Amino acid sequence: MAGHSKWANIKHRKGAQDAKRGKIFTKLIKEITISARIGGADLEANARLRLAVDKAKQANMPKDNIERAIKKGTGDLDGVTYEEGTFEGYGPGGVAVIVEFMTDNRTRTVAEVRHAFNKYGGSLGVSGSVAFMFDRKGQIIFDQSNDFDTIFEAALEAGAEDVKDDGDCIEVIVEPADYEAVRNHLSAQGLTYQSAEVTMIPQTMTAVSGSQAESLMKMIDVLEDNDDVQNIHANFDIDDEEMERLMG
Repeated sequence: MAGHSKWANIKHRKGAQDAKRGKIFTKLIKEITISARIGGADLEANARLRLAVDKAKQANMPKDNIERAIKKGTGDLDGVTYEEGTFEGYGPGGVAVIVEFMTDNRTRTVAEVRHAFNKYGGSLGVSGSVAFMFDRKGQIIFDQSNDFDTIFEAALEAGAEDVKDDGDCIEVIVEPADYEAVRNHLSAQGLTYQSAEVTMIPQTMTAVSGSQAESLMKMIDVLEDNDDVQNIHANFDIDDEEMERLMG
């Protein structure tokens, strides 16, 4: 696996599997609720809420679910109070991992996340121990059925930072502040993206294989299966063929 856009594709595939189980809705509802709590219900004035609602729409979440989550966040409906934060650490093979969480019980979440790291040969670190290895960027992924030159020209015209052809997909990278404008411009050009999000992109990749790669993917699966875990960012580099085997 070469390049972080492959990880975006894996997350897209795993997200589709989660959507079938309804698990992705649980995580999206938390994000919408806390975004509304922090910034209010006005989508125009609350950029974080706009992104959360957009992601919910990408996952085909019913409109009623979205509206109910917003009302819980603003206090118009009774709801649980969530705390958010991040864990940082290293997975098998020295892979840097950032885990973003939202929880109503921090003690429970810390214990469960630490257990997942320890069980598969990783270790939790202190705040800031791996975050410096990542940059926060907007990432818009297109599949190879699209024309690279068309996307390249439209993306740069809209203010994108970079456009890459990784072989399996076309990746548009933007500054977080420009993410919505670039994504909307590409959509207005009739270009349909496979996934789009503001995420943490690693500056360098760490190669892992064999038992370390297998343990790493098991650790990530366990973490993603935790309802308190919202997002996972990691800088692993796994060979394509081996990744297909592990994902199978």
